[in-house]
Amino acid sequence: MKRLWPWLSAVVSGVLLALGFAPFDQSGLMWVALMPLITAIGFGPRWARRDAWRGAALAYVTGLVYFGMSLFWITAVTVPGWAVFPFYLALYPALWGAILALVFPRETAESESPWLSSAANLRLCLFGAGAWVGTEWLRATLFTGFGWNSLGISLHSNLAMIQITEFTGVGGLSFLIVLVNLILVLTVRRLKAEIGVGKILRPHYDFALSIALVALTFTFGVGQLMKPVPEGIPLSVAAVQANIPQDQKWDRESEEFILRTYEEQTQIALAAQPDLIVWPESATPHPLFLHREVERRVKQLAAEFPGDFLLGTVNYDSTGDYNSAVLLSRAGARAQIYNKMHLVPFGEYVPFRESFPIFAWLVGDQVPADFDAGTEPVILNMDQRPVRIAPLICFEDTLGPLARRFAQKDAQLFVTITNDGWFLKTAGSAQHMAHAIFRSAETKLPMVRVANTGVTGFIDRFGRITHRLASEEGDTFIQGVLMGQVTVPVEPVPTFYTRFGELFSVGCLVGTGLTMATFFVRRRFFA
Repeated sequence: MKRLWPWLSAVVSGVLLALGFAPFDQSGLMWVALMPLITAIGFGPRWARRDAWRGAALAYVTGLVYFGMSLFWITAVTVPGWAVFPFYLALYPALWGAILALVFPRETAESESPWLSSAANLRLCLFGAGAWVGTEWLRATLFTGFGWNSLGISLHSNLAMIQITEFTGVGGLSFLIVLVNLILVLTVRRLKAEIGVGKILRPHYDFALSIALVALTFTFGVGQLMKPVPEGIPLSVAAVQANIPQDQKWDRESEEFILRTYEEQTQIALAAQPDLIVWPESATPHPLFLHREVERRVKQLAAEFPGDFLLGTVNYDSTGDYNSAVLLSRAGARAQIYNKMHLVPFGEYVPFRESFPIFAWLVGDQVPADFDAGTEPVILNMDQRPVRIAPLICFEDTLGPLARRFAQKDAQLFVTITNDGWFLKTAGSAQHMAHAIFRSAETKLPMVRVANTGVTGFIDRFGRITHRLASEEGDTFIQGVLMGQVTVPVEPVPTFYTRFGELFSVGCLVGTGLTMATFFVRRRFFA
């Protein structure tokens, strides 16, 4: 058991981390989820002169379990892809484990225990939390990035806590979670050391300051939520969720069924004469501007009400093949187009398709050809109301740095169109919605989110879901129209995050790098 318990602890941490996300959503566990792993890295049996490798191996096991469980929904698209992907993603927790193992103080006699110093403990905890944030930033950036299920995302339903993201992005929440896990482990170890030297009434400034930081974050969020809401434009929106099964999306025999379904649902929306009607990603069975019958029927719907009509479609032109959002105005006579910028690897293109055919094999026939990426954010200007729309397509609402580029162009409203039908009835849709919440909290811009199936809803500027399409039993995988009103800020004030982006996370990465460089220099020349 002396040799086995660290590995069991690593597995437990992986399970607890995964339980923080949908379908479990036990976010409270995140505050203690890393404690077993930290204990195993810091206090488990050591490998002579190989602390970094040991820490990396333990954290790699945690990462495998964490990502394997929380991303199990990928099996709805590709089982081989799910079987391989966690082995890559786990490299980032492994890097953190190696760093933590290197800087953890060596055990000494209780009278000389390194854990008796509040300052030393607090420095270690702040460094460890910053190092985790730095590795999350790397994961979300390298090789086009996949920042899905960063620790901070698990707090999506804690409205007060997530307000801090207008300064720090999601990295600030991940920092707090790791900080609390570290300080709890070190506090327990410190109490043991204090009992050993007979000094159990020493003040614990490290613990008090860490908990105070969490309390201040919560208090700040409550204060933000209590502030008067700035003047806004009331915008009535109808979101059409057609619930087209994925196996029918591109089936030629289903084309008429798809168009008729959207027409019938849109007629329901037209009865309310909204300012904006939205269809989801790739709603039309053919490219809108290359198929006369599809274009005629869509524009006929656009001509039946005075508002604007936003929909997703595939768009082929002389510059490339795009996954696009189109805003039709003036009875369909005016069209504004945004081409998706951030394509999903193994979803909309296969990296190194020709040079590494195994990648294409992993996704099978799900991605028969590659899309081209758009080159810049495009703001879509409504005619019915003076509203500037920032269109996000599919996974783009999981990317804070991309969303802020739209906010920097004076957008007033995010509209996400997505086809979560790929995930079938799995936790993928709920996890996707959880990420979208943070784009509003970071930029203080509301969002209209429209899915083919999964989760269609409206989010206010604080990240609060104000409307959600669901059956009486709570099922969101249904066909229907979500109608409601969104308050759009007249002149949005750029948040710190909008202006400076992932400054906090990048700062954590740089700080980690400088600290480790100093550590190696001191160990090499002054040990």
